[in-house]
Amino acid sequence: MSRRKDRERVIALKRLNPDYAGFRGSDKERDQSRSAPMLALACSVCGRKRNVPAGLAQEQGDGFICSSCTEKQELETVSENS
Repeated sequence: MSRRKDRERVIALKRLNPDYAGFRGSDKERDQSRSAPMLALACSVCGRKRNVPAGLAQEQGDGFICSSCTEKQELETVSENS
């Protein structure tokens, strides 16, 4: 995209939202207190590490299944029942 179009898009976004700080955000760091603490858990099906909220990590523990594997399992059960 051209610089002119980028500039026009930013101006339009600022017109809609005067607090818009731009694509990269303001120079201030994000407020970490708002976000939930995350823990890295390995999926028990595929073995990939995923960042998971601490509460969910404690709840599921070693039996954690990532959303990708959960969706695959749901699609397989739906196709088997059809």
